[in-house]
Amino acid sequence: MARRGALFALVLLAVAGAAAAEPERASEEASQLQVLPRPLVIELPTEEDAAAELRCASWRMAGEANNLAPWTALPDECAPHVRRYLAGPAYRSDLDLVAREASAYARAAAADAYNAWVFDVDETLLSNLPYYAQHGYGLELFDHLEFDRWVERGEAPAIPSSLTLYNEVRDLGFKTFLLTGRSEGHEGVTVDNLRKEGFHDWDKLILRAPADRKKTATDYKSEKRKEMEAEGYKILGNSGDQWSDLLGYSMSARSFKLPNPMYYIP
Repeated sequence: MARRGALFALVLLAVAGAAAAEPERASEEASQLQVLPRPLVIELPTEEDAAAELRCASWRMAGEANNLAPWTALPDECAPHVRRYLAGPAYRSDLDLVAREASAYARAAAADAYNAWVFDVDETLLSNLPYYAQHGYGLELFDHLEFDRWVERGEAPAIPSSLTLYNEVRDLGFKTFLLTGRSEGHEGVTVDNLRKEGFHDWDKLILRAPADRKKTATDYKSEKRKEMEAEGYKILGNSGDQWSDLLGYSMSARSFKLPNPMYYIP
């Protein structure tokens, strides 16, 4: 990304506090500041590749903020941007920050035997990046049969920061519910994959039953959370990569959205 040049020119003018101890230097700097043109202008890139990078960064941010209309594949011009984001340090850093904030919140919660935390599975506990790397990082339209074949291999790696958060939440005494859009037919391979990657001792793994297949993810997951509440649980935390993991009804007291620019599930 740095190789393509800066996305914009940023002029940072600062007068350090140490200047108070150096009045002559501060005066000289102040006089230099006065000759700078006003107003200062942030220049947008003019080269097409830099402009596309900026547009795609804005597109990705709009998606994370739930400001995009429903979409089925990422824009063609944004495939390189999304690939660099997911393969580089920024994606890992974003995941780590979400986990740290969730951890701080969980540690501050009052202990209660009926406190519950809901985790999605795909792109929340387990990563399907190896699959999406072979399918344009979301550029290709989603192929259910092809993805099912990937799931059945049971090779999705853990997201390290999510594994740390999961274990911490368990140690704090939260009931942990894994609420996934995967079908009940994939229960065995999902359990094996999770355990192989270090996830153990969840209280319940909930998968889509045949009766749930035509429901939106928002409706399906809301219904399951309502069932948890009916059993007396207080859902204090919910971690998911899709807004449909978090919104609807019977929402958690606090939700934590993990980044995912590869696909959108309503």
